[in-house]
Amino acid sequence: MPDTQLASLLQTAAMREAASAVLEESDARTGDLQWDDVSDAVSSSQWGRLISAGVLTSTDTGFVVADPDELAAELAAHTDAESTEHTDAPAIESASWTIYDKAAAVGAIGLFAGYWNSSIQTTIASVDNQLLAPVMNLLPFHIVVLLLAVTTGVYSTYLQSRLMDHETLQAYKDRMAALKERREAAKERGDDEALERIQSEQMDAAGDQLGLFKLQFRPMVWIMLLTIPVFLWLRWEVRGGHLGASEHGMVVPLAGHVAWQHALLGPMATWIVWYFVCSMASRQFLQKTLNIQTTT
Repeated sequence: MPDTQLASLLQTAAMREAASAVLEESDARTGDLQWDDVSDAVSSSQWGRLISAGVLTSTDTGFVVADPDELAAELAAHTDAESTEHTDAPAIESASWTIYDKAAAVGAIGLFAGYWNSSIQTTIASVDNQLLAPVMNLLPFHIVVLLLAVTTGVYSTYLQSRLMDHETLQAYKDRMAALKERREAAKERGDDEALERIQSEQMDAAGDQLGLFKLQFRPMVWIMLLTIPVFLWLRWEVRGGHLGASEHGMVVPLAGHVAWQHALLGPMATWIVWYFVCSMASRQFLQKTLNIQTTT
């Protein structure tokens, strides 16, 4: 069996434990192996994978380890599976925000207050209007919404791609997947001691949730810092009666002509639905065409 195939098989702690149990039992006996001989430590699916990978080869009376020395060497190359997983666990909690990230979060919270405080909303919208009023004079409102949605979609995709720590997030997901696999294997073979050990590791991993949240939320504060002023301006335009006399709404398939403030999708007004459709479409287009990764 090629070394790469064996190394791939032993990537998870569950399979290393199973292979080690098979090797130990093989060394301890003179005859061939049957699954019943190791069923207390090796699940039926793990036994099947060892056979499929060529670790075990069949004989007239059972199975033998194809190359005990190679298997022992590969197992020895790994440290103890449990300590390795603790050592290699993603240090999510250690990921800290910079002072700029924290300032962006404070700014985003301050801007968010504009949804409830009309004075803050008017102040922010008035500043935005200095830049956007000339655009409104040239283009209809639905095109302005489209341009703003595309702009926010582009920089949101860029910020999420650049600020998200994909490597750490993937390491965390890999760790949880490995724990889940080991737990299922231990349940299948009825190993209560291993289940307690794995449950303890899962509780330790659950403590990383705060760090995981911080990693995922970091790009969001920058996105909100830039997006909230745009959204407040649109809200101010529509609900504040600042649209031109000709801006009554837009024609929507199936619904016909719908006013900007009228509910179009559940409680969401037409302008909000149009904004989100344009924003999501632009983000999807950008991710596909430029192969930008925003999730793990």
